[in-house]
Amino acid sequence: MTETRLRTWTHSIGYGLATLFISTLALQNFRYGFYELFYLAAGMATLTLAGVAYTLLSRRHQLSAPGHLIILTGLNSGLLAAMLTMNSTGITHWAMPLLVLNLLILPLRQALMLSLLLLGPMAVLLFVKQPPADALTAVSGLLITLTVAALYIWHYDHMAQSAEDLAITDPVTGAHNARFLDETLQKEISRAIATGHSLSVINLTIDYADEATDLHGKPGMQGLFYNMTQHLFGVIRAGDTLYTLNDSEFFLILPFTSEEGARVIAERIRRTVSENHWPVIGKATVSLGCTTRGSGDTRTDTLRKRAHQAMLEARRRGADSAWFCPGETLST
Repeated sequence: MTETRLRTWTHSIGYGLATLFISTLALQNFRYGFYELFYLAAGMATLTLAGVAYTLLSRRHQLSAPGHLIILTGLNSGLLAAMLTMNSTGITHWAMPLLVLNLLILPLRQALMLSLLLLGPMAVLLFVKQPPADALTAVSGLLITLTVAALYIWHYDHMAQSAEDLAITDPVTGAHNARFLDETLQKEISRAIATGHSLSVINLTIDYADEATDLHGKPGMQGLFYNMTQHLFGVIRAGDTLYTLNDSEFFLILPFTSEEGARVIAERIRRTVSENHWPVIGKATVSLGCTTRGSGDTRTDTLRKRAHQAMLEARRRGADSAWFCPGETLST
């Protein structure tokens, strides 16, 4: 399930349960003749029902839907105004599910700010209208509810972010892996089409990787792969992104980079790798394949295939070389 779909379900269920709860309160207050509370609950139920409708209407844009903040601000403001104008002390308990709804629907920072804007004036009103002991008990209960719910939401967000990082990050090198490559490359292609700027990519592989593995073992090769990843992070520019494809192959996305710029970066990588002394392995070289997006390149597989073919051509012409497709070798 995608994040957008998950949020749509969560928001719909949250608003739906809130509507059911508040509607029940409205009917109970109408039954016993508390008409002011009935009108208040009916108004709040209307807002939560509007929240359900808004969630369904904006189901494809849940991550950036601003209407939730407006709806919840209306709910919080209505409850605060009711506490200010009515003498009923039972309204305080209505704040507990509202605090949970704030945290369930809004981003954590926005939800905390809105909840604290509700609790601050509410605490003042409670201490003015009720005995200090009763007011302290009510405020403490609301703060505990807010704290527990906020910690749970924070824990969920942290776990979700950790799971996402693990899914798109290579555990050995810390670089992005192939699962994240196509998504990012497609975004860069779309941006290049929209802005008209150049986009280049580089596919590079460690020369004689199989022979090095046989000679130094898999741990030695993994150490080389890790050290080379850190080296590439230091060579590439800010804005460029690095991906690991397997135990010996890398991929670079170079936004706003023309053919000439790709050639320069490829030559810099080739030269610095060959001049470096690598632990355990000693000397190592790479073969690089470069290409730049043409006007007809709208898919990721086109650029990836062409860069891979250029890398294979560089290897065919000899280790420690780079090839631009179409183009000439940079150096051998």
